[in-house]
Amino acid sequence: MTTPGNTLTLETTKGPVAIEMRPDLAPGHVAHIKRLVGEGFYDGVVFHRVIDGFMAQTGCPHGTGTGGSSYPDLKAEFNDAPHVRGVVSMARAASPDSANSQFFICFDDARFLDRKYTVWGRVVSGMDNVDKIKRGEPVRDPDKIVKATLS
Repeated sequence: MTTPGNTLTLETTKGPVAIEMRPDLAPGHVAHIKRLVGEGFYDGVVFHRVIDGFMAQTGCPHGTGTGGSSYPDLKAEFNDAPHVRGVVSMARAASPDSANSQFFICFDDARFLDRKYTVWGRVVSGMDNVDKIKRGEPVRDPDKIVKATLS
């Protein structure tokens, strides 16, 4: 059972994806994601980097992996949650404290990322839709988040 206000639904071009956010694991990251969702930041944003057997990444306003929000980067909140199928984690640059708006959903186990990237949620329904997202680096004619909402 998810806590009210901690379910993020991504209406994607492949169908809905519901993510249970975990403020107990990463309170700063969840609060930041909620703020961005409330501002409509993710609406229309593409899945710009999608690697078969690994993950689907989104959250760049430019659609290239080079951008973030206008807010400061986040301090890392590395935790013990494993990077396994359906886990949602923040993307970042080389610095541990460089996560901003980009995140990824794991297709399969990616345990080599454990305690190096901040896990803040997991897909609770719609993983079949995540599996349908078009692959590529970069993705040609990418799938996107049509609208992101909280409930």
